[in-house]
Amino acid sequence: MLEELQEVDQLIDTLKGTLAGLQAEMVGINQGVETAREELTLLETTLSQREAEKKELETTHAAELENIVRSETNMKEIKTNKEFQAVGREITAARKQVGDLEEQLLQKIGAIDELTGEITTKKSQLDELVENTSQRLQEKQGEISHIQADIDTETGRREGVVKTMPASLVKKFTILREQRRGQALAIARDGYCMGCNMHLPPQLYNNLYKNEELLACPHCQRILILKLQPK
Repeated sequence: MLEELQEVDQLIDTLKGTLAGLQAEMVGINQGVETAREELTLLETTLSQREAEKKELETTHAAELENIVRSETNMKEIKTNKEFQAVGREITAARKQVGDLEEQLLQKIGAIDELTGEITTKKSQLDELVENTSQRLQEKQGEISHIQADIDTETGRREGVVKTMPASLVKKFTILREQRRGQALAIARDGYCMGCNMHLPPQLYNNLYKNEELLACPHCQRILILKLQPK
């Protein structure tokens, strides 16, 4: 019964490890979609910022053009040479500012076009990723359901074994499993404990043949199960 209990527990541990791995894979798959969405959102936010900057440049550009027109109109009414030269300098500076603004606008338009292209590509990639992700998640969920069904089956089997054993023995077995990395039993063979590879006292080893009581290894405290080498 102890051997069967250990076999069931180890199988359940393995199944739970597989289940945890599948669940981690699902998290990773979902994370891939979330990362792609975050990248798309960042691109769209950047595009909005560039468009706002472009609009601000256009407003400033239009205002500078109006200033030039106004100054040129005012020049017709200027009486002194000094005032004429001052307004001329203002117009020259304004025209230079307009040129700089137009250069910035061209750069901004280029950046917007590039971002728009990136967003179109990213949206297409995201749509494809979402479709593939949905299929992969369904496959993983199917595997998870299958593993969980196996766990439930083995858990039922374990409960059946435990019912036939004394509660004190089950408690001792459980404690040993926790203390010995899931291995509460150890095979005794040729005078050795195969759990810790230590030599067993001769009298203890001989008592294993009597099969009258449960004996434990004095070194690792695992419950000993006598297994003879086949001849």
